Amino acid sequence: MAGEFVADRAGLGLTRALTERSLRPLIEFLAGRGLMPQPVAPRAFGDGAVGMALERFARFLVVERGLGEGTVEGYLRAVGPFVASRRRGGGLDLAGITGGDVLAFLVEVCPGRSRGAASVTATAMRSFLGWLFTSGVIGTSLVGVVPRVGSWKLAGLVDPVGEADLARLLGSCDRATIAGRRDYAMLLVLSRLGLRAGEVARLGLDDIDWRAGELTVRGKGPKDARLPLPADVGGAIAEYLRHGRPATAQGRTVFVRVQAPHRELTNGGVTQAVFAAGQRGGVGRVYAHRLRHTAATRMLAAGGSLFEIGEVLRH
Repeated sequence: MAGEFVADRAGLGLTRALTERSLRPLIEFLAGRGLMPQPVAPRAFGDGAVGMALERFARFLVVERGLGEGTVEGYLRAVGPFVASRRRGGGLDLAGITGGDVLAFLVEVCPGRSRGAASVTATAMRSFLGWLFTSGVIGTSLVGVVPRVGSWKLAGLVDPVGEADLARLLGSCDRATIAGRRDYAMLLVLSRLGLRAGEVARLGLDDIDWRAGELTVRGKGPKDARLPLPADVGGAIAEYLRHGRPATAQGRTVFVRVQAPHRELTNGGVTQAVFAAGQRGGVGRVYAHRLRHTAATRMLAAGGSLFEIGEVLRH
C-alpha cells in the first residue's frame, strides 16, 4: 500500500524522497504497534555496523516495498558483501560510495554467476542504492550506474530438426490408425507452415478454404493470417478428416482427441503428440516449437528472405 501511495504521489509531481519521508512517521507508528510486517533480521552478517545497515535496509524492503521474506533474504545476500566492503574502522562509509565502487563490485561478483543470479544481484543493488538516496545517506542517485544483465533472445535458440530426423518423425506415425493419421497431419502443419502448438489446436474446419488452397491461422490476440496450403499438408488433413476424425467429435476444430469424449485438443495435447512421435522415431526430445524453428530454417535454405519468413511465421 505504501509503495502504491508513493507511486501515485510521484504521478502528481511530488518527489519520491519527499513522499517517503512524509510517510515514515506513520509507518513507524504502525510498526511499533505490530500492525506492519516485520523485516527479516540479517543475522548472517552479524550485529555490528554491517548488520545494522542491512537490518534498516530490510525494514525498508518489507515495510515500504512490501516484499516477501524470501525476496528480502535474497536481496540481503546479494548486497551484504558490498556493504561489508564499506567497513572503515568501527563503522561504515556508505556516504562515500561512488559509481566506480558499484561497478567494481558487480564486475567482481557477477561473471561467475548464472544470468538469473546476476540479474538478482543487479536488482538488489539498484534497490539498495535507491534506499541510500531516498534516506539521504548519499546525495546523488547511483541507481542508473547498475547495468542491465545481458539476456539475449537467441542465446538459447533450439536446433532445427534435420531432414533425416524429420523423416523419422513423420514415419513414426502409423497412418493405418486414427491417431497416426491425426498426428501425421499435425506434424506436417507444424514443420511445413511453422504454426504454434496453440494455433494447431485452434485450427477450425471453417478456417480451410479448399478451393483457394488456403487456411486461416488464428494467431496470438487478434492477429489472423491467411497462408497457402501445400498439397502434401492439405492431403494429410483431408485423409484425417475422411478416415480419422470421429463423427461424434465436439466442436468445429480440425484436430480432436482420439479417446471419447472427442473434444478439441489443447496446446499441451499437440505438444505431447510431437514429443511421443520423437520418442517413437528415436529422434529424442522434440517439442512443437522446435518444428516451428525447423520450418523457418527450411524456408531460409530454400531462398526465402527474412521478411517473407517473418510474414509466414507472423512475427
